[in-house]
Amino acid sequence: MRQDNSEQAEFWTAQAGEKWVDQQALLDALMQPVLDGVLARAQLRPGDSVLDIGCGTGASTLHAADQVGEAGQVLGVDISPTMLRLAKSRMAGRDHVAFAEADAAHFAFEHGRFDHLISRFGVMFFADPEAAFTNMRKGLKPGAYVTFASWGPFPRNPWFRLAVEAAKDVLGAPPSVDPDAPGPFAFRDVPRVQEILTRAGLVAVEAEVAKVALTPPGTRSEVAAMATSIGPAARTVEYFQGSAEDSAAITAKVDAALASYVTAEGVRVPAEINFFRARCPSN
Repeated sequence: MRQDNSEQAEFWTAQAGEKWVDQQALLDALMQPVLDGVLARAQLRPGDSVLDIGCGTGASTLHAADQVGEAGQVLGVDISPTMLRLAKSRMAGRDHVAFAEADAAHFAFEHGRFDHLISRFGVMFFADPEAAFTNMRKGLKPGAYVTFASWGPFPRNPWFRLAVEAAKDVLGAPPSVDPDAPGPFAFRDVPRVQEILTRAGLVAVEAEVAKVALTPPGTRSEVAAMATSIGPAARTVEYFQGSAEDSAAITAKVDAALASYVTAEGVRVPAEINFFRARCPSN
């Protein structure tokens, strides 16, 4: 039975999508080390054809396009027209880049077109991830590579944890959710993801758990404001219909908690990232 990703489409188009567009430059800078990790492992070459899943506002698509050059091709796929509008505007002059507004779990990919599938935090939101990867695999050439990053366990990622704890202190805890449901931490469990990829028909599945320092720009207070405006903390405020004073109190708590992460280069937030690499069968 086909599982519906319409809730994700609505969320990334209206709620999160608008915030990501507004803070595109800040979020790109924050997550640049993760994108660097994906691209280093993907080893894209000039002339390659690349499928970028969950491309969002286009940072990963842009970097992939630069690596494969005009002899290559990049297709960015995202479910959010809000973010895709910005992504398209960033690709001026790059005729080898295209975008598709689509649910990658069900999109009719051209069979056997791509040398690589990449994703920076774009594949943890499928209602049925095995079916989604099975469908995406149709667009890949025999022997093509799949390389993506996902968040590791919540407790080891203070970018989320500090804001969630602060929101809980101020407003209380929202209802618990299935940890394996679509969301940023759905792929925290490495063996589970390896099994999903294997069942989807991929081979040579590898995983690397890496310590990465996120690089948010700005002062500590500016970083705190960004951390609480996007993600689970923001959804907690929305759930409890929190006031502006509540949001300010949450931000102040995060600001204080970030003190230990201030360095000479700016705020550097440790993260645990799961990097996965797999291949399509060669025949």
